[in-house]
Amino acid sequence: MRHDYFVIRADICYSASPQSLRLYPGGWLVCLEGRSAGVFQALPEQYASLPVLDCGRSLVVPGLTDLHVHAPQYASRGQGMDLELLDWLDRYTFPEESKYASLDYAGQAYQRFVEDVRRGPNTRACVFATIHPEATIRLMDLLEESGLCTMVGKVNMDRSCPEALREPSAAASVESTKAWLEGIEGRYSRTRPILTPRCIPSCTDALMEELGRLQRQYGLPVQSHLSESRSEIAWVRELCPAARNNGDAYRAFGLLGGPGCPTVMAHCVYSNGEEAALLKEQNVLIAHCPASNTNLSSGIAPVRSFLPDGLRVGLGSDVAGGTHTSIFRAMADAIQVSKLRWRLVDQSLAPLTVSEAFYLGTLGGGAFFGKVGSFAPGYEFDALVIGDTRYTPQEEMDLETRLERTVYLSDERDIQHKFVQGRRLF
Repeated sequence: MRHDYFVIRADICYSASPQSLRLYPGGWLVCLEGRSAGVFQALPEQYASLPVLDCGRSLVVPGLTDLHVHAPQYASRGQGMDLELLDWLDRYTFPEESKYASLDYAGQAYQRFVEDVRRGPNTRACVFATIHPEATIRLMDLLEESGLCTMVGKVNMDRSCPEALREPSAAASVESTKAWLEGIEGRYSRTRPILTPRCIPSCTDALMEELGRLQRQYGLPVQSHLSESRSEIAWVRELCPAARNNGDAYRAFGLLGGPGCPTVMAHCVYSNGEEAALLKEQNVLIAHCPASNTNLSSGIAPVRSFLPDGLRVGLGSDVAGGTHTSIFRAMADAIQVSKLRWRLVDQSLAPLTVSEAFYLGTLGGGAFFGKVGSFAPGYEFDALVIGDTRYTPQEEMDLETRLERTVYLSDERDIQHKFVQGRRLF
């Protein structure tokens, strides 16, 4: 099947808004030149000659977006889950990431990560690598070959980490980053660079200033961590006493959204009041990471207050703080932790619904990549064909109920076909 012109017939579902789903039992989804031409209950005459992939009663949904994942941590999933964030980084994450100085090790480990993501439901991802430019390029090569669309960042850090991961100086970190950017220029069609200061505690003021200049020079998007845990927040306040909040510390260096600087910030567990208003003002996209926030005892982000206040939110797996790459799993996790927050913290903030969580994992997070995460006309054609007969007696359930069960119960076994930009990966 050509990737530019075809039709899928199936039971089709996508988000119109956090509270609204578009449901088309026995619908027709049209792909033209890698973009959706819309979903129809009856196929319009002008598309009647296009080849049809008839998927029967399978469920078709947009591909999922992982806004925050650490590829080099994939091999260390499920370790140190009794620890809190900073201790976990020191004992497990930093030792593992140090191994990526070896290109052989990096190639083997990244291959396993990429294969997992390719088999799963995610079609887009914002990915952290390590400080090592050659290994980062190897990861980007593998992701490009996979057919997925990703943004990948060589990590910057010149303090508060083991010597093996500490770049010698701000100047050295920036020069290494420039060499990486030059090395990948014109190399990929689906894989893009993203500027990646690990966090304020790991980057000196001199490095952050230089990265701000680099961002403006290259027009790069930015990814980092923000207000993840109480200990991290206290640390940032100590390092940046002039900042009104942790987000303001990034803003001072020109690395927190605004015109020409698309930014995704992971966690935002404690981004209330003034910081939340700043994130909205700067058009920052929040990567909600419910699994890692739970595993590392960081807390529960107030996503219910973010959405009506007009903040932009998507989902992140945050492997290896999180243990599963699937954003379906992140949807279920997001719903579940919101119920705990409602019951135990603030009963004025209702739990997330399935519709809202599905929106976060598709249209909400997909927005960082442009017109992604929907089947509305003009959106890039990322789609999953899911056979749900293993857990759903279709004849007894409406399409919305089947979607709910897919969020909670599906795994890679159920994905029959996967499309990215109209290209069928399998």
